[in-house]
This record gives sequence, structure tokens and C-alpha cells, in this order.
Amino acid sequence: MTPRRLLPLCALVPVLAGCDNEQSTLAPKSHQAKDIASLFWWMMAVSWFGIGLVVLLILIAWRKAHRRPGHDPKEGERLAFKVVIGAGIVMPIALIAALFVVSDLFVIRITEAPAKSATRLTILVVGHQWWWEVRYPGTSVVTANEIHLPVNTPVRLEVRTADVIHSFWVPRLNRTIDAIPGRTNAIELDADATGVFRGQCEEFCGLQHAHMVFYVYAQTPTAFAQWLSNQKRPARPPATAAARQGEKDFMSSSCSNCHAIRGTPASGDVGPDLTHLRTRATIGAGTLLNSRSDLAQWIADSQHFKPGNEMPQMRLRNSELHALVTYLEGLK
Repeated sequence: MTPRRLLPLCALVPVLAGCDNEQSTLAPKSHQAKDIASLFWWMMAVSWFGIGLVVLLILIAWRKAHRRPGHDPKEGERLAFKVVIGAGIVMPIALIAALFVVSDLFVIRITEAPAKSATRLTILVVGHQWWWEVRYPGTSVVTANEIHLPVNTPVRLEVRTADVIHSFWVPRLNRTIDAIPGRTNAIELDADATGVFRGQCEEFCGLQHAHMVFYVYAQTPTAFAQWLSNQKRPARPPATAAARQGEKDFMSSSCSNCHAIRGTPASGDVGPDLTHLRTRATIGAGTLLNSRSDLAQWIADSQHFKPGNEMPQMRLRNSELHALVTYLEGLK
């Protein structure tokens, strides 16, 4: 295929790259996201209208300037000048100003977070290199890389960072919001349908920026209440001999210095809270599925899957790894 024939395919690349319905601003699931999508389509329509109008005026000017023999070139120049001033300067300024007013007065204000007194639920999210800590103020609930909230309920979501600048974004629920050192920014999440919505850090924050994924679970109020009730409980005691041995290995190793498990002496805050690890779908902020085999591989050598993360390589015998995974599998 010649380079000339490849051009149309190259032009399609940015279009196709944005067609992931799992994380798309054009598949909104909240009234804020719908307003953002509507603004996008209005801006697209206005842009194409402007382009079409400019092309039409240029064609008219060209036709008038060349419609008869012996025409006065200055006539075409004067018409072209009017087209440039009107369609190239005045009209774009008017359209951009109108879109700015609409986006500032309506869309941006609609997407802002409600006051604490105006919402029933506040969730705190802290960005780390490279995972998300999720807390539910007023409760003991601490989880990682997953946010659960009730559907059709305005939720005030506060965002902070423990290190560098991160950017929190759930495209199907609302706009992006930065996590800046020393500040707490807030946004509203108000899903209008149950489902699982993928989110992503949108600010380059280091080597594993692309592996800083999280999921928002919009649930019915009953399902959310059940989830929250379970998350409030301390870790279940190990039920088998292998799990009890795994707990001993966990507490006697560096694991307990980096991770917290409520109801045990483990109280580390370097890595994610593991109290209810097995209720989560992924590990490593979306890097691997939370299956027994993937969990074992992650513990044995997380640097292989996510180079640069703060978890050191664990040198464990097969029996120790089996016991440790068995213990962690019981944290539900």
C-alpha cells in the first residue's frame, strides 16, 4: 500500500483511539457528564458550521471575482478582505465568547462539588505513586482503587495527594480534577445508573502513570449499604491451618510494616489497606486481576508487572507463598 493510500487510515487513528465505550466522555452516566458531552457536541457543531461558512464565503468571493472577463481585481480583493474580517475574526470571536459563557455559567458550575452540608456522603481519595487510597470519613472504611457509591445520590468526592500531582478522572461521571500537594479539591459524583465505571490518573506522575487505574461502582442504596457494612468490619480471623500460618508470616515480615489489616497488629500506611482485599476486582491499581494465581505472582515479584512500585521483591519459599496467599484470600 502506497503512502498516499495510508493517509486516510492514519487520519482514523485518533478517532478509533477514543472509541472505548468503557472510558468515554461520549457515553455519560450522570447529569454532569451528559452536560459535558452536550457541550462537546455543540462545540463540534459550531466548529463545523464555522468551517462550512468560511469555505462558502470564500467560494462566493472567488466566483464573483472570476465571473466575467475583464473584471476589476480590486473588487475581488475588497470582497476577500470583508470575508477575512467577518468570517475570520468577528464570527470566531463571537462564537468562542458564546461557548465560553455557556461552559462557564452552566457546565462548569454544574460539575462543581456540593457543599459538605448539602450532601449525605463524602468520600476522600488520596493519590499515591501509583495507586488510589479511598476513605469514607466518619467510618473506619479504607480501601484502594475502588470507589463504591449509591446510585442517584450526589456524592462529594474530595481529592488529595500523598506525593506528586495526580489527576482524578471518571469520564462517564464527571470532568477531571487535580490532586495537588497541600490542597484538597472536590468534585461531585452522581451516577444515574448502576454499573462499573473506569477511571484513570490524567496527570503524568511517573513511570507507572498508565497503571494508575481505579473503578467506580455505582450500586443500589441497599447494595451499597451492605458493602459499607461489610467494609466496616475488621478482618476475619484465618479459618484454616495454612491461613493461620500465612497470617504469622505476614505479621513477622515487612508486609505488616507497609500494609494495614484492621483487627491485627499490621498498621502500615505505605501500601494499600488489605482488610478486605478479596472484595476487590484487581490488584496493583488495575494491573492484574485479583485471582489466586495473579496474587501469588504479584507477591513474588511485583516489579515484573509494575516496575518502580514501592513493594520490594519477596523471596519466599513455595510453602510460604502458598500460606500467605491462602491467608490473604480469606480477607473478604
